[in-house]
Amino acid sequence: MTLPVMKNFINGEWVASKTTTFGDVWNPAKGEKIASVPYGVKEDVDMAVQAAKAAFPEWRATPPLTRARYLFRLKEAFEENFEAIARVLTTEQGKAIDDSRGEVRRMIENVEHATGVTTLMTGYTLEDIAKGIDCYGHRQPMGVFAAIVPFNFPGMVAWWFLPYALVSGNTFIVKPSEQVPMTQAKIFEIVEEVGFPEGVINLVNGAHEVVNGLLDHPDVQGISFVGSTPTAKYIYERCGATGKRVQALGGAKNIVAVMPDADIDAAIPSLITSFFGCAGQRCLSGSILAPVGDVAGELKEKFIAAAKNLRVGNGLDEQTAMGPLAGPQHKKRVLGYIEKGIAEGAELLMDGRNFTVPEFPNGFFVGPTIFDKVRPDMSIATDEIFGPVVSVVNPKNLDEVIELVNSRNYANAACIYTQSGATAREFKYRVNPSMVGINIGVAAPMSFFPFGGHGNSMFGDIKGHGQEIFLFFTDMKVVIERWY
Repeated sequence: MTLPVMKNFINGEWVASKTTTFGDVWNPAKGEKIASVPYGVKEDVDMAVQAAKAAFPEWRATPPLTRARYLFRLKEAFEENFEAIARVLTTEQGKAIDDSRGEVRRMIENVEHATGVTTLMTGYTLEDIAKGIDCYGHRQPMGVFAAIVPFNFPGMVAWWFLPYALVSGNTFIVKPSEQVPMTQAKIFEIVEEVGFPEGVINLVNGAHEVVNGLLDHPDVQGISFVGSTPTAKYIYERCGATGKRVQALGGAKNIVAVMPDADIDAAIPSLITSFFGCAGQRCLSGSILAPVGDVAGELKEKFIAAAKNLRVGNGLDEQTAMGPLAGPQHKKRVLGYIEKGIAEGAELLMDGRNFTVPEFPNGFFVGPTIFDKVRPDMSIATDEIFGPVVSVVNPKNLDEVIELVNSRNYANAACIYTQSGATAREFKYRVNPSMVGINIGVAAPMSFFPFGGHGNSMFGDIKGHGQEIFLFFTDMKVVIERWY
């Protein structure tokens, strides 16, 4: 059987890449190749940039409310195709279908939020800054922007940025992860049906050459990125060298603390989701479970029991709670970290290395894995594993919890379970991460709040979505005016 080959969407048309190099797209549950993706070249990038650049003047001159109406139509089209998008997403990424549905919902919410442009993009004025002189501040679009997005959320992440750039009057290019290009292809089929002006929204498939082509292209004004910390830092530095705006969201090592006064039974469902949802392939996933003091025994017993009852399998099965890892290389990486944990002396309470799903013997499955007696300096407690691997560290008190959080090499998210308002306030006041959960295991902001950490989890100063993102996609032009 001939596998489908992904195409680029440039200037309102589906076009083949000019490359001669292609990669594989997998169904990770079955361990089967399901498509071929072009590793695009700089000519592909330039074609998309030139189309977006040519479309910019007319799109910029389109009134913001008119631009928003395209998003209203797109929102309705996404709703009509909601289940179809979710199923393509699960097929190529592997996550449970309910996780995919949640991702598509968050994608649509960003489209909805961006339609508030007529409020969120407004500037400000002041009369008589001096006698007879008035001053105005106008937010103006800048031109072509691009997003380079990761494999773990192939639908949603591009849409943390794209709607806001478009509704502000910019034109846009999406570079999907080469591991999971089919979801954005499905989404762009819907975009095509909605009928945006040619060149306003474009898609280019590829890997390193396409990334570097976007980073170095003189007509690209800014880059939005989500991925690993080393790549985020690389993109930040390269954009600095070329004078581009950049928001580069990196990795994480999230601690989830459970205080002695926490309601353990109420907490367990969200704790399981935090550590094992999306097979741990989230920048907001719990990575270190930190029971404080004497609560450790009860928490571990109940947490392990719940993990053993977790249904692992094909994400398209409605009963599946955790799917496979996204690809063969990523499975190899996660298994390598489990071996490191054993070598470093951690106690393996639950071993997911040889986990199999009988119906899918070739799938990229790793079962829930739990380490106890983990020291904070072990690699499984310092490195981003990005898989269903839990490291249990047992701090004595809140101060040790906060020290554990703040001594990681990241500052993305941290969560605490407690019934004490004073404890919760102290925690959120003193921890470094930018996203904090109180009795919530996944501290994921809605579209109208900013998403992103700081330190080695975020390079740049304006985060994803929220009100502030309009600052990233516009330039403030100040006009000082006097009439005689």
